[in-house]
Amino acid sequence: MRLSKVMAERGLCSRREADGLIERGWVFVDGRRITELGTRIDPQANIALAPEARRQQAQRVTILLHKPVGYVSGQPEPGYEPAVVLITAGNQYDRGQAQNFHPSQLKGLAPAGRLDIDSTGLLVLTQDGRIARQLIGEDSKVEKEYLVRVEGELPAEGLALLNHGLELDGRRLRPAQVEWANEDQLRFVLREGRKRQIRRMCELVGLKVTGLKRVRIGRVPLGDLPAGQWRYLREDERF
Repeated sequence: MRLSKVMAERGLCSRREADGLIERGWVFVDGRRITELGTRIDPQANIALAPEARRQQAQRVTILLHKPVGYVSGQPEPGYEPAVVLITAGNQYDRGQAQNFHPSQLKGLAPAGRLDIDSTGLLVLTQDGRIARQLIGEDSKVEKEYLVRVEGELPAEGLALLNHGLELDGRRLRPAQVEWANEDQLRFVLREGRKRQIRRMCELVGLKVTGLKRVRIGRVPLGDLPAGQWRYLREDERF
């Protein structure tokens, strides 16, 4: 297998980052320095990163943003702004407790997952390909929890269908955990994130979503982070 693919599958970095580390000579396979892109290795081989690579990874930031309605998580749409414009020194929630923001941290900062323009809540932006892969890789098992305000009548079998039994675009959805949080709000816990998935799931059982808020990703909650503000992922936090 290609070295970069093995490195990504082991969670050492993303495939793109692996290519950069290999080019710099910062990757060792069974003690041998590798500098040629496309090198193929035994999938069971020992892979080690040079100290320079580990220091570079340690400097990469991951940011938790409480995205308000009206911002897109990724590429901007006409008339709308991307959520990354909110990552400024003035919007930093943990000033005085964490490192100070520097504009250089915006380089390579990308959303790890989507949250549509009409939704609010926790959005992760990261420079770290390992975290991006953990959250949005095809084999990701990280839970995302949402509070979803709905209108309409849910049929008797509707809750069971939301938990297990729906498909979108001809593909069956992974099992979900869906329950009533209160009389007009559902709690969804998903392990996938297809485009507008929750809104489309609700439509299939006769419900209309009037509000959607992501309150947790893995073991990291939104907590009391105010809308429009952000903080750094702490060293003691893991998704």
